[in-house]
Amino acid sequence: MLDVYIGARLMADEVTWNGQTGSYKYWIYPWPFNFSIDEPRNHIFCKMVNDVWQPIYIGETGDRSKRFDGHHAMECIKSNGATHIHAHSSSDHDWTRRLEEADLINAHDPPCNKQ
Repeated sequence: MLDVYIGARLMADEVTWNGQTGSYKYWIYPWPFNFSIDEPRNHIFCKMVNDVWQPIYIGETGDRSKRFDGHHAMECIKSNGATHIHAHSSSDHDWTRRLEEADLINAHDPPCNKQ
């Protein structure tokens, strides 16, 4: 088995992503996927490499139904081969979602989160 630090293990329809300070459970969806429920969420665009999920872009939004067509990182996400989006409902508070996002970005350094 590969080290979880470099990615996240597939567990049925959920996956646990480890940050530097916390662990977070996400649901697995094929990409593209349109969320129809309007609620806050954290999300990870990713692909499977050697049975390990590799993050491509980690983000958050206050509106889960928001489409990603015009997302500022979408060209990078596509060019890096995203096949899935992992997502979970999150807090109504922006700062809570952003703390989780930063924790995971700092742990995984996804290519499309580089500015």
